Amino acid sequence: MYQAYRQDGADRQIRVHGSGSVKVKPDTAVIQLGVVTEGTNLTSVQNENASTINRVKSKLMAAGVEEENIQTSDYSVYPQYDYVDGKQEFRGYQVSHMLTVTVEDIEQTGAVIDAAVQSGANRVTNIEFTVSQSYYYYQNALQIALGQALATAQTIANTMNVKLDRKPFRIVEEKGPDVPPVQPYAKTQALSESAVPIEPGLMEIEARVDVWFPFYP
Repeated sequence: MYQAYRQDGADRQIRVHGSGSVKVKPDTAVIQLGVVTEGTNLTSVQNENASTINRVKSKLMAAGVEEENIQTSDYSVYPQYDYVDGKQEFRGYQVSHMLTVTVEDIEQTGAVIDAAVQSGANRVTNIEFTVSQSYYYYQNALQIALGQALATAQTIANTMNVKLDRKPFRIVEEKGPDVPPVQPYAKTQALSESAVPIEPGLMEIEARVDVWFPFYP
């Protein structure tokens, strides 16, 4: 996108858009997993759940996950009912304890999931991949975007036979990422396989700018 115009009392301007991107291999995985237990006695169900989740945490740490990278993301207790002949009958309780597990060595993601499942985790609901140094890669993408904007403006100026001032007087950067970008992973594959093969692929980090350059006859 570009615009070339002149405002009253202002220098002639060329407005151009630039975009840039870099592809990066993720280095961190964030896994949502946990334990769901059911039964008719709430105290027994809660105790069973607590015992299993503690076993899962111990196994995760033994697999190399730091304790501070294991956090409770959700804990819930639900009464469950069946409907028989139009009547509601109490069936028992369901207790769910979900953890957010951050794996800093992405190559160990499959082993971490295996360790959790083998120690009693029966829910793996989500896996996301991210880049720990995303800001650095974003700066590279931003450089590409600015270079593209300048090249476009120069092409326009050359084609229109005008002189371009390569020093822009205005640059508007589209808001960069506040948090590292994430890439989801298929849940069903993580749930259905043993010795889970994890391949995060590549992520794309993008930057976009609008730039105004002066030009002269």
